[in-house]
Amino acid sequence: MEKAYKNTGYFMLLLIPLVILGFYKTYFSQFPDFNEKITLFHHLHAAIASVWILTLISQPLLIRYKKYKIHKIIGKFTYAIFPLLILSFVPMILRNLNSDNPLNAFFPIADCTLLILLYLLAVYNKKNTPKHMRYMIGAAIVFLGPTIGRIGPILIGLSEKVTQNIQYGIIYLILLGLILLDRKHGKKFRPYVLIFAGYIVHQITFNLIF
Repeated sequence: MEKAYKNTGYFMLLLIPLVILGFYKTYFSQFPDFNEKITLFHHLHAAIASVWILTLISQPLLIRYKKYKIHKIIGKFTYAIFPLLILSFVPMILRNLNSDNPLNAFFPIADCTLLILLYLLAVYNKKNTPKHMRYMIGAAIVFLGPTIGRIGPILIGLSEKVTQNIQYGIIYLILLGLILLDRKHGKKFRPYVLIFAGYIVHQITFNLIF
């Protein structure tokens, strides 16, 4: 692993408190007596997404501690868990499309599109470790959307539109920091430029729709 990225797994751990904060009021706080709005599909999505997030955290840690064989086994495991993750979004998309606010389907559709693109690029470049790692970091960044998107309106009281644009700003700052880090160490940062461009399209589409 590149020296500048040796602590990536520890930074990924931040996803855990962010997910708990983002989904505390609508999901975790209701355990074990969930209300009738929480269906089996919600539980399945939560379980699969949790496994995926733990995978994102564990993989760079395994590389850091030279557990390459386990890293490869888990990497092959993602060939099964990732399609399940994407499929777990389908009920949410359908529910939004059939609700009073069908435009809300934009969020899971747009996030799934980014996830699929970045995961496929990571798999395609699995033998090119620098590119593979950067695309997987991008896939982890996608999860900031659903978490920050809930923290703003639910816990802070910000409007959804303001929250969403703050989220974009945070993601741009993270990507810019990673680009500058790579420039400093003479590494190729094209994957981050592609991810940056993907989020620009994401933001423009959001502001046109809403």
